[in-house]
Amino acid sequence: MIDNRNIIAKLRENIPSFACKPGCHDCCGPVTASSEEMSRLPVKTEAEHDAALADFNCVHLGPNGCEVYDERPLICRLFGTTPHLACPNHCRPDNMIDPDIEAQIHHYIANTRQVLV
Repeated sequence: MIDNRNIIAKLRENIPSFACKPGCHDCCGPVTASSEEMSRLPVKTEAEHDAALADFNCVHLGPNGCEVYDERPLICRLFGTTPHLACPNHCRPDNMIDPDIEAQIHHYIANTRQVLV
């Protein structure tokens, strides 16, 4: 897991950030994350997971937005930074993610055990 921690840190450094439309949570649906990413998130009850999933939301979406924003998984960070996961409100960084970094993120996701957040 130590190696995955370093991989995640390196990938995070290369994902551009941008301002979202206030009040928007379009990217806050059910997602998967690696065990390393999950270890950084608060544990939620089965009832909390069931309620979020019933509404097609992420269990960490609170009334004021993402409650784990600083530790959100790679897939959440990727949303809006690539044409492959475009923001429906047309929000985006000045410079989209480098295609090589995006490919590395997809490779990491495809090659690590993913669990529903």
